[in-house]
Amino acid sequence: MIEQDTVKLLRECDAGVKMGVASIEDVLPHVRSEKLNRCLTKCKDEHVELGDEIRQKLDACYDHGKNPNPVAKSMSWMKTNMKLTMDDSDATVADLMTDGCNMGVKSLNRYLNQYKAADEYTKDITKRLINLEQQLTLDIRQYL
Repeated sequence: MIEQDTVKLLRECDAGVKMGVASIEDVLPHVRSEKLNRCLTKCKDEHVELGDEIRQKLDACYDHGKNPNPVAKSMSWMKTNMKLTMDDSDATVADLMTDGCNMGVKSLNRYLNQYKAADEYTKDITKRLINLEQQLTLDIRQYL
């Protein structure tokens, strides 16, 4: 049971990291502020680093991980492009990223509660990912 919950939680973290990286990459070309650009790039790099750690742990479990839900990814991409077409500003970027981070935090906390038997290392990875998302929302508030 522990191994099953560990793998399931790692898969959700893997999907979350991939979604976060893709979302940041979608908005970066629209960012005007150098400070916001650095903030988002740093967060993306931290997501990539955590993603590498997650995939190493998944490899050790002989698992291939999980991609984000294609419907959720498509909806996110459409919302991003629609909003940025109407208002291509740093405030719009910050708004989109805040919404995405909030959804990620909510989902990750749900999975953390759902897969209670996951090992402590995996729970720690999940909490670190949650903290990354929460920190980004704090860092970009000034652009809302």
